[in-house]
Amino acid sequence: MISLDAYRGQWLGNIRGDVLSGLVVALALIPEAIAFSIIAGVDPKVGLYASFSIAVITAITGGRPGMISAATAATAVLMVTLVRDYGLEYLLAATVLAGLIQIGAGILRLGFVMRYVSKSVMTGFVNALAILIFMAQLPELDPRLVPWITYVLVAAGLCIIYLFPLVTKAIPSPLVTIIVLTAVTLALGLDVRTVGDMGDLPDTLPIFLIPDIPFNLETLKIILPYSIAVAVVGLLESLMTQNIVDDLTDTKSNRNQECIGQGLANSATGFIGGMAGCAMIGQSIINVKSGGRGRLSSFVAGVCLLILVVGLGDMVSRIPMAALVAIMIMVSVGTFSWSSVKELRTHPRSSSIVMIATVVMVVYTHNLAIGVLVGVLLSGIFFAGKIAQLFRVTTDITSDGRVRTYRVEGQLFYGSVEDFMNAFDFKEALDRVVIDVSQAHIWDISSVQALDMAVLKFRRDGAEVEIVGMNEASETIVDKLAIHDKPGAIDTLMAH
Repeated sequence: MISLDAYRGQWLGNIRGDVLSGLVVALALIPEAIAFSIIAGVDPKVGLYASFSIAVITAITGGRPGMISAATAATAVLMVTLVRDYGLEYLLAATVLAGLIQIGAGILRLGFVMRYVSKSVMTGFVNALAILIFMAQLPELDPRLVPWITYVLVAAGLCIIYLFPLVTKAIPSPLVTIIVLTAVTLALGLDVRTVGDMGDLPDTLPIFLIPDIPFNLETLKIILPYSIAVAVVGLLESLMTQNIVDDLTDTKSNRNQECIGQGLANSATGFIGGMAGCAMIGQSIINVKSGGRGRLSSFVAGVCLLILVVGLGDMVSRIPMAALVAIMIMVSVGTFSWSSVKELRTHPRSSSIVMIATVVMVVYTHNLAIGVLVGVLLSGIFFAGKIAQLFRVTTDITSDGRVRTYRVEGQLFYGSVEDFMNAFDFKEALDRVVIDVSQAHIWDISSVQALDMAVLKFRRDGAEVEIVGMNEASETIVDKLAIHDKPGAIDTLMAH
């Protein structure tokens, strides 16, 4: 549990940097929130209200200071069918339920599952997200949709982003880019796409409302599958983004608290007419690179977003999309792990395959959860294969040829039981067989059944069998699951 002093420091330790970075993030959130609303098939204000609410609440209750959470494409795509078939009210109810599921995950301390996501999967996730961020900007660069001056503005924006820090880092260069390009387009009267072209901005504050749906079992059956999917995908993306921000800032954070914070944010958001969301790696990196480190940055981003769209909507609507495209291209370039491309030749082939498979699946499906799941499964398969290769069985026999000892070394589990069984010669006429497992570990039911099979086959042919050297953990699982010392064990074997 974090101390009050530490929590206060997360709010007040970097006020200037957090305020400026929060303003930049707020401006970058507007077109994304509108775009994600369109993806989900709802009014732009649903995504904008959600981004405000989620950013503010996770700033207060989340476990990762400086990380930006808001409405996201990852959760929006999961809600398309629900909105199409049942309408907005069911979306809001599903959002509330998804938040409750996430709170439960935090209380049950399920954040530990992130330790099973390998570095290769993490790199693939980051690279895929960088590609998706860049691809999302392509419609704003389509020559059939935008005038040629757009390319000049984007190029100028990139120059400002990368060159302005050489002059001073006191003001975030993305914020300077937005101000300069907006001023230029207004002064010259340039006819380019603006934020206002993305959709109408809300002009009223959100209000508390209860989703207008029947509260019965039928409704639960409708929204539960969507809520579970949103909760899982939201936590997966949030926890992976949390790891990335941890690495960027060289600090540690609380995963279980982040699960609870995300859940509280989503549940509350559903009651003010907002859609579900989660952490956003692109905006989080913008925040960190713009100097944001504390909870205040996310809070400012959420509050400024609401002020900008409700109170200053006319001004915000005039911001050229070229400025925001330049910022997102910067994020894409900065997010991609360029070193991972060079390391493909030097890293183990299995690690490279996992990374590439994660990238391909995420980009192909536009679903981060599917790509990560494929990467984790491949990592598990490759890991099991490597462990199985370290397994071996050696043997020797007494001079009279009547007693043979089998020495088992390594990890005995489902991936090595075939090699374990192939090591025994069950046709050999012996008086006694010793199976020495002092240098082995028995892990699962497959390995216990293989041990049973070996013992019972030798006993069936009249040999006495002794298992020696079993460690305490192996002995526990063998005592619980093995049948070779139980009455009728040989009959059970023969029946199979």
